[in-house]
Amino acid sequence: MKRLFIAVKIEAESNLLRIISTLKAILGDESIKWVDPGNIHLTIAFLGDTDEKRIKTLDLMLKDKCSGFGEFEFFLKGSGLFKNFRDPRVIWAGIESNGELAELHTRIKTGLAETGFRIEERLFRPHLTLGRIKSLKNTDNLKTVLEKYRDVEIQKVNVREVILFESILLQTGPLYKPVTKFGLQ
Repeated sequence: MKRLFIAVKIEAESNLLRIISTLKAILGDESIKWVDPGNIHLTIAFLGDTDEKRIKTLDLMLKDKCSGFGEFEFFLKGSGLFKNFRDPRVIWAGIESNGELAELHTRIKTGLAETGFRIEERLFRPHLTLGRIKSLKNTDNLKTVLEKYRDVEIQKVNVREVILFESILLQTGPLYKPVTKFGLQ
């Protein structure tokens, strides 16, 4: 079994790195597990534990759905929080609404269903997870820093490929290992 997910790799540029650094500095006394900037990605579909025998089927489907789709771009914009300030869970960077990204997600989700993969039913809310909150003592600091970046355009992302990743859970944090890359040409 391999723990798999399908994603777009994000190369953090200076503005995103500066925002992450500021978040860490302001929220440094809080119990937050920050995502390593080298691991930042946009998840298109989380598959979880998958029998290795099914990877070939997955590869063929992704090649079919990605081939000829065409490269595109989107913008990282704003910051926010999943769940709510009473029970904060995830600090994220937002993704400006993008029809091509939504279409790519729909194509891949349809392909997963057609090939018998179980898919999440929740609404696709594209974002980059920056940190997972374990516990929070000072909600006001979190509100202030998220408000500061709420509408800030962070960086442009050029999407040229989709990657099937294996997530290997280690004590030091997850290791995301590319299994196969699928160009959008």
